[in-house]
Amino acid sequence: MTTTEQGAALLRAMLRRDDLVVAPGAYDCITARAVAQAGAEAVYMTGAGTAAALGYPDYGLLTQTEMADNAGRMAQAVAVPLIADADTGYGNELNTIRTVREYERRGVAALHLEDQRFPKKCGHLDDKSVIDAAEFVSRIRAAVDARREMLIIARTDARAEHGLPEAVARANAALDAGADLAFVEAPQTVEEVEAVPRLVHGPCLLNLVPGGRTPLLDFAAVQRAGYKVAILPGVLLAAVVGACDRILGTTLAEGRHPDFGSVTPRKGFSRFGADEWDAHRERYAEVP
Repeated sequence: MTTTEQGAALLRAMLRRDDLVVAPGAYDCITARAVAQAGAEAVYMTGAGTAAALGYPDYGLLTQTEMADNAGRMAQAVAVPLIADADTGYGNELNTIRTVREYERRGVAALHLEDQRFPKKCGHLDDKSVIDAAEFVSRIRAAVDARREMLIIARTDARAEHGLPEAVARANAALDAGADLAFVEAPQTVEEVEAVPRLVHGPCLLNLVPGGRTPLLDFAAVQRAGYKVAILPGVLLAAVVGACDRILGTTLAEGRHPDFGSVTPRKGFSRFGADEWDAHRERYAEVP
C-alpha cells in the first residue's frame, strides 16, 4: 500500500534513470497484485479493463467516481506506484480539478488526461474526435494546479484526426503547461513511434496495444527510441478472457472440475495478504 506522495516519489525517481519503466495493465486488485508480485515496478490501471470489469465497452460510459474508486482500491492493494487512466477529466477545468483531487486522495501516483471529446472511446478505435488544443492545455493547467504530489500525464489523441505534427504540438504545449509526461496516443508506424521522443520536449509514454494502431515493439526498442514509460493496458485482460474461455470450454465439455494441481485455497489466499492478516489474528488473540 502506498500513498500518492510515496508512489509519486518512487515514480519520479524511476523517471530519472535511463531504464524504461514498464507498467503492465490491471483492472482490479487481483490483477494489480499479480503485476506487483511478478516484479513490475509500476501498475497501470486500464480504463478499458475497468469498464470491462463493470460490464461495459471502452466508450466513456463509466463515471469519474467509478474510475476513482477502482483506482483507490488498486492503489491500496500494492506497494508500487499506480498510474491510472482518468479519461477526459470528466468535464471542463472544474471537473478536472475534482478528478485530480479524488484520484490523489485515493493514493494514485500518476494519472493521464486526454483531449478526446466526451464521451471518449479507446484510442485505437475509429471515429474519434478531439477538443481544441487551447481547451486541452487549459485542462492540463488546471490539473497541474490542483495536484499536490501526483504526476500529470498529458495524453493527446490528435494523431488520428489531425496528424502527428498536431499531436506533437499539443504534447509540447501540455508539457509547457506543467505536465510531467507526454502521451501521444496511437502513432501508426515504427517511424512515427521513433519520431515522438525526438520531437516532444520532455519525457514520453508509449501505449502498447496488440492489434491496435501502433506497431508492437519490444521493450528494448521502445527504450532505444527514447521513451521513459511503456504501458501494457490489455495484457492481463486479454490473458484472463482467453484463459476463462479455455478452462470453461474444457470443464463443460468434460463434465468435471479441472485439476489445478498445487493451487490450494491456502496458497491462493496467501497471494492476497492472508499471512499478514493471520499475524494480526495471532497478535490480538494473545491473552495479556
